[in-house]
Amino acid sequence: MAFPDDPLSSRLQPEVPHAARIWNYWMGGKDNFAADRAAGDAVEQVYPEIVLMAKQSRRFLIRVVRHLAAEAGVRQFLDIGTGLPTMQNTHEVAQSVAPETRVVYVDNDPLVLVHARALMAETGEGGRTVHVDSDYHDPERILGEARKVLDFSEPVAVMFMGVMGYEPDLKVVSSIVNHVMEATPSGSYLVLWDGTNTTPAVVEGAERLAQNGGVPYILRSPEEIGSLFEGLEFVEPGLVQITDWRPEVAVEWLDAYGAVARKP
Repeated sequence: MAFPDDPLSSRLQPEVPHAARIWNYWMGGKDNFAADRAAGDAVEQVYPEIVLMAKQSRRFLIRVVRHLAAEAGVRQFLDIGTGLPTMQNTHEVAQSVAPETRVVYVDNDPLVLVHARALMAETGEGGRTVHVDSDYHDPERILGEARKVLDFSEPVAVMFMGVMGYEPDLKVVSSIVNHVMEATPSGSYLVLWDGTNTTPAVVEGAERLAQNGGVPYILRSPEEIGSLFEGLEFVEPGLVQITDWRPEVAVEWLDAYGAVARKP
């Protein structure tokens, strides 16, 4: 891959495996380097279901965003830790339902930002899609930038899609989620899923990722993930494997749980 000689491109570090690019590789994308593919292959050798997880996580996102836009009437989305653009991204799904929808993506990976410059363009009929260069450990900056685009007097769907395992302390994760949700009004939604420590194979896969230069990823129990929704009202079917959230087709066991919940 060739990129312009600019500050973003200089941050790419192709020799270092990076989460967004590894995930892109598992999803069948081309925006990755040899180091990313090597780390991804190491995980897949002991946990081949990781490829299914990557693809099904996108199907979960599509179903959730379509539900929120079409059935719940949400017109604002804050997608934190978005990763590389692939098929049917949040803004594409939401704006296909309601073109006026506004979407703010948050990520600090330079390759994501390179793509963002091309893809995250202003749309018609009042809709907007923008990208914020930030890490979820700085929720106040995220909120400050999001307020330039989103109206926080109206409902916002806040999304953390398979990213919270990069923070090892569950209390910190809870604090981040609460900080963002406290800024949103009644009628807002939290959408969150993550990998779970529900089989030995997935745990070994996480260990292989770290051994091959990837950033360690903390797998948690479904109960720990469920605790992040405290004070919110689950949308049916509640906290389930992501393949069981209003599925289009049946999929076998997957070590990934998620939910959608409404702020009262």
